Amino acid sequence: LKFKNAPARSSALLQRAKRSWVWNQFFVLEEYTGLEPLYIGKLHSDMDKGDGSIKYILTGEGAGTTFTIDDSTGDIHAIQRLDREVKAQYILRAQARNRLTDRPLEPESEFIVKIQDINDNEPRFLDGPYQATVPEMSKIGTSVIQLTATDADDPTYGNSARVVYSILEGQPYFSVDAKTGVVRVSLADMDRETRENYTVVIQAKDMGGQLGGLAGTTTVNITLSDINDNPPMFDQRLYQMSIPESAPVGSVVGRIWAKDRDIGVNAEMKYSIIDGDGRDTFDISTDPTNLFGIITVKKPLNFEIKPSYTLKVEGANTHLDPAFRHRGPFKDVTIVHVSIEDVDEPPLFDSPAYYVELPEDAEIGTMVKTVSARDPDAANNTVRYSIDRSSDPDKYFYIEITSGSLMTVRSLDREEVGWHNITILAMEMNNPTQIASVSVAVRVLDVNDNPPSLMHYLEAYVCENAKAGQLIQTVTAVDPDEPLGGQHFYYSLAPEAVNNPNFTLKDNQDNTAWILTRRGGWSQQDQTVFYLPIFISDSEQPVQSSTSTLTIRVCSCDQEGNVMSCNAEAYSLPASLSRGALIAILACIFVLLVMILLMLSLRTHRKKPYLCDEEENVHENIVRYDDEGGGEEDTEAFDIAAMWNPREAHHHPGKMRQDMLPEIESLSRYVPQACVMGGGSGDSNVHGYVLAKLLEADMDPCAPPYDSLQTYAYEGEGSVAESLSSLQSGTSNTDHEYDYLNDWGPRFKKLAEMYGVLETNSPPLW
Repeated sequence: LKFKNAPARSSALLQRAKRSWVWNQFFVLEEYTGLEPLYIGKLHSDMDKGDGSIKYILTGEGAGTTFTIDDSTGDIHAIQRLDREVKAQYILRAQARNRLTDRPLEPESEFIVKIQDINDNEPRFLDGPYQATVPEMSKIGTSVIQLTATDADDPTYGNSARVVYSILEGQPYFSVDAKTGVVRVSLADMDRETRENYTVVIQAKDMGGQLGGLAGTTTVNITLSDINDNPPMFDQRLYQMSIPESAPVGSVVGRIWAKDRDIGVNAEMKYSIIDGDGRDTFDISTDPTNLFGIITVKKPLNFEIKPSYTLKVEGANTHLDPAFRHRGPFKDVTIVHVSIEDVDEPPLFDSPAYYVELPEDAEIGTMVKTVSARDPDAANNTVRYSIDRSSDPDKYFYIEITSGSLMTVRSLDREEVGWHNITILAMEMNNPTQIASVSVAVRVLDVNDNPPSLMHYLEAYVCENAKAGQLIQTVTAVDPDEPLGGQHFYYSLAPEAVNNPNFTLKDNQDNTAWILTRRGGWSQQDQTVFYLPIFISDSEQPVQSSTSTLTIRVCSCDQEGNVMSCNAEAYSLPASLSRGALIAILACIFVLLVMILLMLSLRTHRKKPYLCDEEENVHENIVRYDDEGGGEEDTEAFDIAAMWNPREAHHHPGKMRQDMLPEIESLSRYVPQACVMGGGSGDSNVHGYVLAKLLEADMDPCAPPYDSLQTYAYEGEGSVAESLSSLQSGTSNTDHEYDYLNDWGPRFKKLAEMYGVLETNSPPLW
């Protein structure tokens, strides 16, 4: 097979010679835009006679889709647009076959279709837009960033991919190298504080920058980074500040700022107080941003001592650039004036605490200590003193309100309370809210005022087989006192026991003593208990002493001296009281108790009145009073209005009386109603009614011995009216005289009219 390339296409810029038969490759320009298929070349076999008996077949890359072949003539055409940047060459295979038998006439041959480049791609900045930083004040020619543009065209063929760089925007500050694409500083001493950001537009053009080349652009944002080229400067030459004198140490007074046109670490400051009368009273530090100076209190303030301070403060950069030291000192100085504000302060004691020693035998009223407090303010208000009662709940002390003299008001006892921690309060007269306190520690000194005594209530025992000189007990003493040199006790037998034949005492001179036997031959039958008085004294002045009794029992012991039995009769019963006597005493007590109970029972039965069984429940309903009746004004228990109505004296047929309670009415069935004479007069009716009821109560054996109208438990002894009871009134042969009622005043006028002696011619009351 022979391969004949298509004739080259002429253009104004490129002339290609007509190609003849070549062995195995075709050349074709990319980006064909014609309407007809692009003729690539021709296949031809020497066996082709032109009669159409040979069939050309094309296989390989793009066969049938991108390339087609005329199977009769062998002409190859491209039916799609070819792009070298997509695929630069295609490998195809061709073969000639007999059209009738489809047998290959020649071996299959391989050929290549190469796509020739044209300048159809502009340069591109793949990473744009770009960000770059360059220090301010950089010299001319300082490199900022290098840019690279890529061109998809063939760099080995012509100038389609030869790129040239130029700057379109950003002069005169920056420039770009035409070949390398390096952006450089082109203006000296660019100041960030004047302008910080710049926008530079860079162009890349192919064809070596010639006319007709394609171009691409990108943007470079350049930022000037800061360097320490500006010194700090305070915005004020004089700062005025104030703070109360009560501000605690560490309080913030104020803030100052040495401004720096630089930023970041180049603007960080360090502040210091370099002079002034307040450099020992105040301190200055940098805030967390390292920009501001914070002035704080270093020592307590006092308006009365010093009302104002002056500080000379310096602020300096902490990060210096050696290249710019010539621009001057990178620090500045200012003056700070601090005024102290007066505050009403609580009183101030002349000592932070007081310590006093006082003997426990100090008399009541002894002055312990005089405390002193004053008002630290200029007003110098009067101070009054008092004791915080929570610190002295038992009120051992008293303080004089004006002088501050602390005195005792109770006797002190070191053995009860050894220390008194008293809190003294001082208050301003003009401002009671201003209160100060101080602690007074009172130590109570020991005085030898307690006698020594045996450590415990001791009981000792002596064995029946004990011999003379045998140790039976070691005794020790205790004393609540605590002398400085320690306790030293002296032991001896009491004078009445010094010459006793049974026991002796040995003082060991070490605050202990031994009790020794003087004889042997002990027996419980002879004596079971011995009492040994021991005299103990201490060594301090005034010497205190006491006598303690040691109880020594006689016991039976084994050979090793262990107690086997002791006689306990001395502790249970007296020797003269036997068991039989004790039983007799208990029996007598029991008999006495029985007699007392019997007498109480009989007395109770005697007081109970004789009542008929059938009437007992009725009489229990009678109203009873435990106090004297209220006379005619008492209408609580009985409606006395019935006595004033004469029409209620007799029953009307078929009508129940309203002035008689059922229990009173029940009494009338035993005694017939007395006929009351006198016609219809009201006083006679009432008088007769009362007399009838009185007679009925006196004669009825079953009636209680009380008035039927009123019951009195108290006879009214000592009253001017004497007893009002009607007991035994029925036995009297003469009627009562009621004339004295006229002398009792207006309260008894009505009774006097009812029961008094009336003249025969007097008209009736009702």
